[in-house]
Amino acid sequence: MTAVFLGIPTAPPGVGHLRGDRSFPDAAREALRDGQLRANLGHATSTIRAKRAAVVGELPDWAELREAGRAIKAATMARLDEHLIALEEQVTARGGTVHWARDAIEANAIVTRLVQATGADEVVKVKSMATQEIGLNEALEAAGITAHETDLAELIVQLGDDKPSHILVPAIHKNRAEIREIFLRTMPGADPDLTDDPRQLAMAARTHLRERFLRARVAISGANFAVAETGTLAVVESEGNGRMCLTLPDTLITVMGIEKVVPSWRDLEVYLQLLPRSSTGERMNPYTSLWAGVTPGDGPQEFHLVLLDNGRTAVLADEVGREALHCIRCSACLNVCPVYERTGGHAYGSVYPGPIGAILSPQLTGVEDNASLPYASSLCGACYDVCPVAIDIPSILVHLRAEHVEAQTRTTPEAVAFRALSKAMSSPRLWRLAQRAAGLGRFLARGKTTLPNALPPPVSTWTRTRDLPTPPAKTFTQQWAEEHRS
Repeated sequence: MTAVFLGIPTAPPGVGHLRGDRSFPDAAREALRDGQLRANLGHATSTIRAKRAAVVGELPDWAELREAGRAIKAATMARLDEHLIALEEQVTARGGTVHWARDAIEANAIVTRLVQATGADEVVKVKSMATQEIGLNEALEAAGITAHETDLAELIVQLGDDKPSHILVPAIHKNRAEIREIFLRTMPGADPDLTDDPRQLAMAARTHLRERFLRARVAISGANFAVAETGTLAVVESEGNGRMCLTLPDTLITVMGIEKVVPSWRDLEVYLQLLPRSSTGERMNPYTSLWAGVTPGDGPQEFHLVLLDNGRTAVLADEVGREALHCIRCSACLNVCPVYERTGGHAYGSVYPGPIGAILSPQLTGVEDNASLPYASSLCGACYDVCPVAIDIPSILVHLRAEHVEAQTRTTPEAVAFRALSKAMSSPRLWRLAQRAAGLGRFLARGKTTLPNALPPPVSTWTRTRDLPTPPAKTFTQQWAEEHRS
């Protein structure tokens, strides 16, 4: 199957919600009452901000590098269909199989079918926003397949029956004592004397995961980037769990949003400089894994790439909002946002929290499904200042707010009345008929200069707070004709 659906807006089933039916303001008020949450968030985000500022400050050409990242993304989105088809050709030529998924339902069905074909009833997973977006773990569970998260923070969230609160650090809302309690309560064979020392916690997680790595036959990953010219996929991480997933199992299934493609290795070079500095505050990622298709005798012997749309082509059609697809998921905007720092990610009710989530989620699911998110910002501009690909998040937020207001007012009686008036004024015949009909208002006025306030609905809604002048005895056209008849 090829990328024939590109450019055709779909109606995706929506990005996973976390807050139920609550709006962001309601969820944020609840979060603000949690002092421990605010303390955890404040400590973590300030630490990451300081690390990022230090390594970014080392580069005298950071502004030029940032502009290069923005320009590459813009050019890639302009020819996205060509790059994706080239990627498919290269992956296929190297022994991989490419699947195209219009939405979450198709993507989950594809992955579930692929896992079932291997006979496995469990998989190990690399941290992936795309699989969270489509609710893959839940879909696999419904099919009797257990998905084991292997990223430390994702493992904490999964064992705690929780939801991620941050793009880069999913368990940012938990402190060491809370993590220790989760491990002791849920991790089989955990040492009762386990302390909250970070090294001990990491060692406990390693022991827990080692067994799952060694027995896993299927792994599922996301991808940070895909190089179209060679069909190469890239995953960057800090722990090594991703490397274990990408090399040990027999079958590897990668779910990737279609916007993650880059045309060439020269383009990838730019992002491998921008991403680690903006995300973890490191000069380079400790683990950068690259693979293309299948290599006999080395790594997984079956590789599947699922290219996910799920609303992305609809976002691409918006000349203002499409910049959201430039995001490389560094989370720098979350770490500087004064709103996120005080409320955390759960308040946003979306897989993508923070400023980028406030513009991405409404576009993927429809503004009305996330109507409060574009307002979850002070518009201070800090998110734009730190974005490594210069996404103008504040401008997109204003754009989405305008769309929401327009959608809200489209069906009000006032909006209907003005649309009818606009149609009448665009046609001379309809306008003359409307003027004659308006002349009947003189009978209601009974000689007064304004119509009475007690007119029937829906006109009464207007006249209760506004004076509606009595229609004149003659129209302007009639008066003009009489005065200039001679």
